[in-house]
Amino acid sequence: MRANTGGIFTTVLPFAPEGFMRLCRLVAILCAALLPGVVWPGALWGAGKVTEFTLENGMQAVVIEDHRSPAVVHMVWYRTGAADEPPGLSGIAHFLEHLMFKSTDDLENGAFSRIVEANGGSDNAFTSWDYTAYFQRVAADRLGLMMEMEADRMRDLVITEADVMTERSVVLEERAQRTDSSPEALFNEQLRAAFYLNHPYGIPIIGWQHEIAGLDRADALAFYDRFYAPNNAILIVAGDVTPGDVRRLAQVHYGPIAANPNLPERARPSEPPHIADRVVRYADPRVATPYVTRSYQAAERNTGAQEHAAALVLLARILGGSGTTAVLGRTLQIEEERSLFAGAYYQPLSLDTSEFTLINVPVPGLSLDEAVADLDRVLADFLDAGIDPEQLERIKFQYAAQLIYAQDNVQSLAREYGTALTTGLTVQDVQEWPGIIAATTPGDIMAVARQLFGGERRTVTGYLARPATTGG
Repeated sequence: MRANTGGIFTTVLPFAPEGFMRLCRLVAILCAALLPGVVWPGALWGAGKVTEFTLENGMQAVVIEDHRSPAVVHMVWYRTGAADEPPGLSGIAHFLEHLMFKSTDDLENGAFSRIVEANGGSDNAFTSWDYTAYFQRVAADRLGLMMEMEADRMRDLVITEADVMTERSVVLEERAQRTDSSPEALFNEQLRAAFYLNHPYGIPIIGWQHEIAGLDRADALAFYDRFYAPNNAILIVAGDVTPGDVRRLAQVHYGPIAANPNLPERARPSEPPHIADRVVRYADPRVATPYVTRSYQAAERNTGAQEHAAALVLLARILGGSGTTAVLGRTLQIEEERSLFAGAYYQPLSLDTSEFTLINVPVPGLSLDEAVADLDRVLADFLDAGIDPEQLERIKFQYAAQLIYAQDNVQSLAREYGTALTTGLTVQDVQEWPGIIAATTPGDIMAVARQLFGGERRTVTGYLARPATTGG
């Protein structure tokens, strides 16, 4: 996988007079948004400047207008990732991502990125369990060239045996550096494998080492022919463009590509309810700071029904968000001084079932078993005490600010739409999300918390330790 460059919101404080006035307007919007009974306006997440259309060959397109600078982000997302790989071929989605930067019938090996750079732009790609995406950031007047080249490798990729041997070695080295040399990465890999009993989310995106070593040219071409087609792709263009221009260019460059009539239905093995607790213990002398995690099955964001996921997002921030007011951090780090760090994480953008994870890094001298007991104790107290309304309002305010500032980065905005659309959501879902977050009540969050942590819910608990402290 080439360097992953997105996913983090960047906030810039505007100090110029016009920037200050804009900040005042944003604060006014936020204050209105947080008044009882007021729903955040959809424009907080790009509504009003987002257009969508579909080409005759089934390629979906989304245009996000932003005319502040003459630049554009061009992205093509494929609705296929590591969770769509055939059994025994783990890593093939990511492997093909590497090979897509080789040659086509019109471009020599490596020419794609060289042309982007020669035109003053940058390009990259990334693979996840649910999608594979390719993007370029260039001057707006180079958009047609980017579409021409991306369309070329969508239909006319050339893969040689030499390319396969070279990139297979590159991927194996990438795995060695990013995963095999990191005890934390190996631990997380084992945790996912233990968490997902039946779903392919338990398979690492980069692949298992022994299966990567066996990937060949036929495997790559078969995956390419099966999934890389316009009716399995989403075009997202963000920046100094108009919907009319994007549609015209898309019809010229992507329109002639035939749809794949044999595109398989996106059906995966489903994850069964977890009926037994599981424990993963991984000890490694390279571990600098032992810690424990606990993961729960959690629903993903679903189109037209995002309320449950919204409550989980806010629950994760209440329990383990940044700052000094999060329940876990305030109690275990500040008040009791029993943890170096305590947090909570939830990923709502997932095509299939997701997970909600707690982490506790105990201070030296405390065992990992004590760290697990601390998590249980603080959770039990939280379920009894409920939510601090002031804390929830601060969290909602901060979340709204993140959404506003995200619109200053068209690449982040484009990536948010791409991730959502490849995980089963719609443009309307993305634009309704801020309002759903704003409307979520303390009662909604506590109901989700009791469902998640209470009753017969089963967990996967992970212990990452040095050999001398395995098991606490």
